[in-house]
Amino acid sequence: MRVFVTGASGWIGSAVVPELLAAGHTVSGLARSDASAAAVQAAGATAVRGDVTDLDVLRSAAAGADAVVHLAFRHDIAFTGGFADAVGSDVAAITALGEGLPDGGALTIASGILGLASGEPATERDLPDPGSMAAGRQASSDAVLALAPRLRTSVVRLSPTVHGEGDAGFVPRLVDIAGERGASGYPGDGAARWTAVAREDAARLFRLAIEVAPAGSVLHAVADEGIPIREIAETIGRHLAVPVESVPADRLGDHFGFLAGFLGLDSPASSAVTRELTGWTPTGPGLLEDLDKGHYFDAAARSKY
Repeated sequence: MRVFVTGASGWIGSAVVPELLAAGHTVSGLARSDASAAAVQAAGATAVRGDVTDLDVLRSAAAGADAVVHLAFRHDIAFTGGFADAVGSDVAAITALGEGLPDGGALTIASGILGLASGEPATERDLPDPGSMAAGRQASSDAVLALAPRLRTSVVRLSPTVHGEGDAGFVPRLVDIAGERGASGYPGDGAARWTAVAREDAARLFRLAIEVAPAGSVLHAVADEGIPIREIAETIGRHLAVPVESVPADRLGDHFGFLAGFLGLDSPASSAVTRELTGWTPTGPGLLEDLDKGHYFDAAARSKY
């Protein structure tokens, strides 16, 4: 297939592109800068210059494709108080991509699991509670799923940690905080559970989504279905040789900063339906195993010790 990828040079996109190429697909990727274009081309794909807000570019690129993997999201405004605007922009991008894709084309987008449910592991059939964190991007999911059956659409809900060497997300920030504070902390009793998936496994699921997922599918990129935050903190503490301690509710903001709002969410999730629908089987290391490889602590060691 001819596949167009937005966010092609990002953390996940830079794994999705080679995954698609290795499977024999022809790939083009959206690139908003010279550096992004160079990265896309170095991976073996064709760079399409433009931004996720360039709707005509998105529409045209999709028109020349058989499938689209939409990974780009305006995190620049989402994390500076403009989350609703970022979602609105995302819905506009999805609409343009859907308008461009020929009938029968495949369109899959990235979404998230964090905050989807509490207590029992969330399944692919669960919808987020109104007002929950996961509900924030539901408009994007609704927009893409509404394009079925004309298009074979799917949503890949990503674990909050898509881990691997080079990860710049939540876990390396926890490592940095532990080094800065001299203690590896966890909220309350540390029982809140966190899902995770290795980057290469997430990339393979995006490929399977456009290849075999039925129209209207919701898929979970979940390998570790629920790691207690306390176990993550203990692993970090062991590698940094710092104490591991509970952080009380009234100190969470001071200790964790913006992460305070995420770490206390008990958000386990299952990927059983995803595995049945697509044949996806994670083969990468689990998060704790990946932490034990040591690469998450190299930068911390250079900056702190």
